[in-house]
Amino acid sequence: MSTVSEQKAAVVEHTVTLLKKYDIIAVANLNKVQSGMLMDLRKRLRGQLEIKTVKNTLMRISMEKAEKPATTEFIKAVAGQNMFLFTNGNPFKLAMNLEKSKVESFAKAGDKALKELTIPAGNTGISPGPMISKFGGLGIKTRIEAGNIWVIADTVVAESGDVITADMADLLQRLGIKAAQSGLSLKCVYERGMIIPGADLIIDVPSYRKQFMEAVGGAFQVALASEYVTAQTAPTLVTMALQNAKRVAVEAGYITPDTAAEIIAKANAQAKSLQEKVDAKKPAQ
Repeated sequence: MSTVSEQKAAVVEHTVTLLKKYDIIAVANLNKVQSGMLMDLRKRLRGQLEIKTVKNTLMRISMEKAEKPATTEFIKAVAGQNMFLFTNGNPFKLAMNLEKSKVESFAKAGDKALKELTIPAGNTGISPGPMISKFGGLGIKTRIEAGNIWVIADTVVAESGDVITADMADLLQRLGIKAAQSGLSLKCVYERGMIIPGADLIIDVPSYRKQFMEAVGGAFQVALASEYVTAQTAPTLVTMALQNAKRVAVEAGYITPDTAAEIIAKANAQAKSLQEKVDAKKPAQ
C-alpha cells in the first residue's frame, strides 16, 4: 500500500508540474487509439505538447493542488478513460492536427457511420453460404455467379450517423470497406478555467474560407459604393471615376483624344438612324 501511495504521489507531483508549465489541458478519448499511432503523434508534436495518461481522481487532486479554477466541472466533463495532452499552443490548431492524424479503420458493431456507406455492384469475391443471409438482411440484392456472390446494384446500407450493426461491420470488413477512423478524439479542452467541448474545436476550414471571402467581397463592394478610399479600393475607384468622366464627356460631345472615336461613332449612329427615319417618311415613287 505504501508503494502504491508513493507511486500515486509521484504521479500527482509530476502532473502538478505540467499544470503549472502549460495553460491548456486537452482531453482525448482512448478508444480506437493504436500504440503505433500514439508514438507517431508524440514524434510529430514533440516540443509542442506532452501526453500523459492519468486517472481522473489523480488529475482532480493535481488540479486542486495547482489551484486551477473550475476543477470539479472539468472532471465531470471528462468521465471515462482519458489521455491528457498538455500544451501552450492554440487549442483549435491542436484539434486540427489530431483530426489530420486519424486513419481509416474497419468499423465495429456500435460504431456510427462517418458518411453514407454504399456496397458497390459487382463481384464481392465471397463464396456463397451463411453470408448470403447477411447480404439479404441489409437489403442488398445478390446473385451467384462463378462460385461467388455478386451484388446486383449499388446499395446504400447506412447513412451518416447510423449505428453499424454486427452483421454490417462483418460484411464491410470482408469487402475491405473501412468505415471508421482511428485516432485521438478530443472530449474537451480546459484553458484557464474555461471548458471548450471537443465538437466546438473542429473547424470546417473550406466553409469558413468561403464565408470570409464572401465577407471581404461584400465589404469591398460597400466601400466602392460609398467611395471609401483605401489602398485596396483606390485603383478601382480611380478607374470608375475615369469611366464616368468619359461617359459624361461623350454625352456632352466634349472632344478629347480619349473621347473623339466614341463621339464620332455616336454621331454616325445618330445620322444613320435619322437617315432611316427620313427615308421612311418619303412618299413611294
